[in-house]
Amino acid sequence: MTDALLQVDDLGLDVPDLNAPRRWGQPPPWRTLLSGVSFTLPAGGALGVIGESGSGKSTLARALTLLLPPQRGRLRFQGQEVAGLQGAALVAYRAQLQLVFQDPMSALNPRRTVGHSIAQPAQALGRLQGRTPAALAAALLDRVGLPAAFASRYPHELSGGQRQRVNIARALALQPAALIADEVTSGLDVSAQARIVTLLDELRRELGLALIFISHDLGLVRSLCDDLLILRQGKVVEQVPADTVFAAPGQAYTRALLQAIPLPDPDLAWLDRD
Repeated sequence: MTDALLQVDDLGLDVPDLNAPRRWGQPPPWRTLLSGVSFTLPAGGALGVIGESGSGKSTLARALTLLLPPQRGRLRFQGQEVAGLQGAALVAYRAQLQLVFQDPMSALNPRRTVGHSIAQPAQALGRLQGRTPAALAAALLDRVGLPAAFASRYPHELSGGQRQRVNIARALALQPAALIADEVTSGLDVSAQARIVTLLDELRRELGLALIFISHDLGLVRSLCDDLLILRQGKVVEQVPADTVFAAPGQAYTRALLQAIPLPDPDLAWLDRD
């Protein structure tokens, strides 16, 4: 994992602040969402992006996929600059860097079967490689631990964890080099969260995928990620190996995030203290 797959240098993103007060006829002021974000994602590596709500985690995911094109800094994929990509070049880049969204229900078309949703990206880009859409959907469902019979079901017939597995299967349809998992365990129960994290770890190790795992929960990324990027208000607070963060956090903000992790064996005597 020595080769850099994704290189981000001093990334910055501003958007119009439509909620800011202004006089009639004046354009809205600009609001900075990301500032000076830098990191390297090795091929096959796993980076955890951690921070509280509003810290810029999901904004970073959209900036990396150019859904919100950054105005500052450099973004290189496999050594090639990706800023300003358009048309077929942009489609090819996004195929290699697949984003799995937070809400699995809204990410799926409720009027399409699971099998159609999984196979449609590969079919649209001509990447079925001689397989039928049904065969591809069945293979990918099996890869994420779901029965092939689920291909004929609709999203509302599945549980939250099953729907998220379907979204992961759809992301795998284009054989990407990296996945960006944006709060994919949010809203799931603890057992479903553990199964999704285990699945992502298996995919990373067996397929050689790189992974950017976005979460507000440091506990979830402990066994999944090699390095952690701690974000606060769109800026990098700390970037260190995962083991270092848990052993010796360097910043007060990181220590506060660690203190928010629920303990499996809490101290029940704390209520009796003064």
